[in-house]
Amino acid sequence: SIVAIIMGKVKRFLRMLTDSYEITYNKRKNQEAFMKPIQKMIFQLSSVSVYRGVLEQPVPKALSELLTATIYANQQPMAFYRAWGDFFAALCEQGAEDSLAECMAQTVLYDENPYTRACAGGDTVSETLSMAVVQDLSVLIRAACVSPDEVWEAAKLDSLNLPFVLPRWNAGPLPKLFRNGAAYAIPVLTDYYREHGCGMYAKYYAFTWREHQIQPVRFPDPIRLSDLKGYERPRELVLQNTQAFLQDAPANNCLLYGDRGTGKSSTVKAVLNEYYPQGLRVIEMPKEHLMEFPGLVEQIAGLPMKFIIFIDDLSFSRQDDTYASLKAVLEGGVAVRPKNTLIYATSNRRHLLRETFSDREGDEIHQSDTIQESLSLADRFGLSVNFSQPDQADFLDIVRQMAEQRGLQGDWLEIEQGAKAWALQRGGRSPRCARQYLDDYEASHRSLDIAGR
Repeated sequence: SIVAIIMGKVKRFLRMLTDSYEITYNKRKNQEAFMKPIQKMIFQLSSVSVYRGVLEQPVPKALSELLTATIYANQQPMAFYRAWGDFFAALCEQGAEDSLAECMAQTVLYDENPYTRACAGGDTVSETLSMAVVQDLSVLIRAACVSPDEVWEAAKLDSLNLPFVLPRWNAGPLPKLFRNGAAYAIPVLTDYYREHGCGMYAKYYAFTWREHQIQPVRFPDPIRLSDLKGYERPRELVLQNTQAFLQDAPANNCLLYGDRGTGKSSTVKAVLNEYYPQGLRVIEMPKEHLMEFPGLVEQIAGLPMKFIIFIDDLSFSRQDDTYASLKAVLEGGVAVRPKNTLIYATSNRRHLLRETFSDREGDEIHQSDTIQESLSLADRFGLSVNFSQPDQADFLDIVRQMAEQRGLQGDWLEIEQGAKAWALQRGGRSPRCARQYLDDYEASHRSLDIAGR
């Protein structure tokens, strides 16, 4: 009948509506299953507190912006694609396109914040702060493992409409420290910060004082003690003093003085490369900024590492205002030099204040006081080590040791005569002169070998 036909059509229509609703519902449910973890991650990253500085670093910042862009990807697809490209570019800049997890973990490890500073200074960490740290680390660990598929699915864009393939990254494995979760990592992190310090002091070991700030030296001189030839006795005095400093035994401020090119500055840099695994750090401070010394030590006084404040090529004229500043820094100032700090200075002069005969023949009534002042600064260095110009035999021995270390093959008589002539042309013998000569010798003979082929 007509009624039966109509009812059949109605049933089929209702069935179609039901099937369509179920398909739509299931599709939306699947989309929400992908979307919810990313949405949750976005909100959690926004609430990071103690480790908030991590989110200002290039890779975490770009990741946060990419995740946020997934929310409006349908309305603003160009912004989403741009955020994707920016994030991948940030990874490539860090060499982390196949190791996102490792990159994020390193950023966390070297962050400086109230928690890491408290640990480095040996202070007690409150339970409230510890709980906040666990929460932050949990969020950052999860973000470190996010995959390209998760981000793409969260954006809900149809890949078939994409005329190109987006670059993909690999999260890679988490470092062992973070594999068992944030709560497990806390005690290990606490011990790490107490031993190595926090922030840039855990990542770098050479620094310079510039624009009223301690700034890391990313590519310090790699010279080692084994590269330095001759001057074994003076160098041993510096090493013994440094070892005592690292062992919390009494140690002195040190003045390395003597002829140019004899390895004074190189000794300080080689000592740093030898002992930085034991907590030694060096901050180079230009002489003209010595009046800012109290500001420098205020930044490092509470840290567990040992700091050498390095002042290179030190000397003063009588009109130099920084002369009195250094005297106060060494001894006599109101601000006490912290126990974790020593001063190592180099100079071509034993008596750091330049003095002329006219100074001694002047009309000052208390002339002896003037002379004593000129000597008092050097006397405030408890250890003064002389690096004097070697005689010819010692110079040639230095040349021989350097040549052997380089593996140079050649007529020793030729090398010796060349070294003598080179030193004569340069007006003096020194390890620097020996190194420059061997650089020239090696380069010229290598050129001859290439020409001979």
